[in-house]
Amino acid sequence: MPDTIDDDLYQRTKALLEPGDIALNGAVVHTDYDGQEDVKMMQATIDVGDIIAVHSGYDPGDCYVYSGNDDPDFSSNQHQGLTLEDEDFVWECQQLLREGSFDIVIYYEASADHEGILEGIRELGFDVTGVEGDE
Repeated sequence: MPDTIDDDLYQRTKALLEPGDIALNGAVVHTDYDGQEDVKMMQATIDVGDIIAVHSGYDPGDCYVYSGNDDPDFSSNQHQGLTLEDEDFVWECQQLLREGSFDIVIYYEASADHEGILEGIRELGFDVTGVEGDE
């Protein structure tokens, strides 16, 4: 296991990546945004999603964020990045308020450039823990 800021959150994220229809990797993005800074946290989610899109072979301008406001299977802080044309999966995340600040748990197809994604998130100024799924 890599060095992590939050071992419990790492383990919970790892469980989300259990083998399913597609192989997934993920990241836990640690922010300093408190519960009153949800607009900044949402912008961070979009910025991280754009990095994932690029490292997955998509143009971020060809993607959108689906927040599931009309879907009872989505929670209020769960979002997906989908392509405009075919609504292909690019990423999905949950925004968690833990110990006074938001963490963004985000996952994406394992075929994406995992290390490039993590480096891009760090360049945004966030601490990030990468989580690799089992293929």
